[in-house]
Amino acid sequence: MVFSSLLFLFYFLAPVLCIYALVPNRYKNLTLFIVSLFFYAWGEPTYVLLMIFSAAFNYFSGFVIAKNKSRAALIANCIVNLGLLVVFKYSDFFISTVNGIIRTNFPLLKLALPIGISFYTFQALSYCIDVYRGKTEVQRDFVSFGLYLSFFPQLIAGPIVRYDDIALQLHNHPQKIKMFSEGVQRFCAGLAKKVLIANNVGQLWELTAATSERSMLCAWLGIIAYTFQIYYDFSGYSDMAIGLGKMFGFEFCENFNYPYISKSITEFWRRWHISLSSWFKEYVYIPLGGSRIYASDYTTTTRIGRFVLTPSVKARLRIYLNIFVVWMLTGLWHGASFNFVAWGIYYGILLVVEKQFLLQKLEKLPNPVRVLYTMVIVMIGWVFFASADFGSAFAYIASMLNIFRPGFTDSVFFFRFFSYWLVLIAAALGATPKAKKYFMNITSGKLYWLRPVLAFVALIVCMAYLVDDTYNPFLYFRF
Repeated sequence: MVFSSLLFLFYFLAPVLCIYALVPNRYKNLTLFIVSLFFYAWGEPTYVLLMIFSAAFNYFSGFVIAKNKSRAALIANCIVNLGLLVVFKYSDFFISTVNGIIRTNFPLLKLALPIGISFYTFQALSYCIDVYRGKTEVQRDFVSFGLYLSFFPQLIAGPIVRYDDIALQLHNHPQKIKMFSEGVQRFCAGLAKKVLIANNVGQLWELTAATSERSMLCAWLGIIAYTFQIYYDFSGYSDMAIGLGKMFGFEFCENFNYPYISKSITEFWRRWHISLSSWFKEYVYIPLGGSRIYASDYTTTTRIGRFVLTPSVKARLRIYLNIFVVWMLTGLWHGASFNFVAWGIYYGILLVVEKQFLLQKLEKLPNPVRVLYTMVIVMIGWVFFASADFGSAFAYIASMLNIFRPGFTDSVFFFRFFSYWLVLIAAALGATPKAKKYFMNITSGKLYWLRPVLAFVALIVCMAYLVDDTYNPFLYFRF
């Protein structure tokens, strides 16, 4: 059940909002927990048991870890959580890899992927780790903890909500008219992003990717379309999740901050999928050592008659190794395929290069050049992300570079460009903060009433699209 569907809007969300408003305060968490399990069971009737097991296991693990401050208990918890993730998401990937390397014929398990398992597993891990560190109190109410892990707005595709950020809200999240109104407007904005932009440019990408012979400009048009599709698809979902949270009295963290205006790859990953980047930084990169350099790691060098302390080669290599580990895991988190691993390593290399010497040089360039540099690199990365294998990825990049391909342009490019130019311009404008700033300035003061009115209009237009639209995927559901 996707948010951008009439089924969700009319047969799930509307009744849930009515029920939630009517039940007494002491039963509100229980109500949300039950409807969240129902929401998950709608698409995964069997794996709802896995969700309940995960909630119960991590709930009791929290008590054991909090009582004994036992590293062994935390390690056991991590093994079980990650073990479930590996079995359901990566078992066939590892088996097929072994079969390919040593020429064996082990049968694949062919387990269906539980939707959202990567997201709720990371939430469970962050809770137990923070309990062990003493950063958060153990949750004693099972319903409240189960709600944290299974709350339907962010269950399927994030954002990854850390327990510490929502702990107080679990016990105090009254519905307020202003907050509810803001939530409805945010939800409608996300729905418009998804239905009106992501779905339309996604069709352009599908047409281009399915074409074996494409000109250089046609290939660039296609990857630009995918670049907008994945942004509006995922950020639209995040907006809808944040909006739904507000409707029920919860404040979720922001997950996107206009990543396509970034002036470096380092900045891009501070703006894109913020909750995932923050999770890996907090629970993988820093524990590995992060960018820490100790006094013993410095060496003395002489520069123009003076002594200068610089980090040793060993210290720098340790930092770079930490970066590579994090980004290899980030790629693997997105999918059980070598092209995702390559995508992660691709960014790991780029971040090391920027950290080593490129950032200082980039700062001397004009901002438009820096943004162009970032976007070209990001779009090349999306080719690996969107492709099924290395062969199709390199073939597409060859088209972008006009290698062994028909030529610079063709009639197909012009036909597709003039068919989609309006939505592409809208996507480009919406990917910058200026469009939102301009809208907020216009609708401030006496014209504030325009915001809910325009949100309602966007909802009606989206529903009109959804009546006939058969192309309505959510790209991040597979993670």
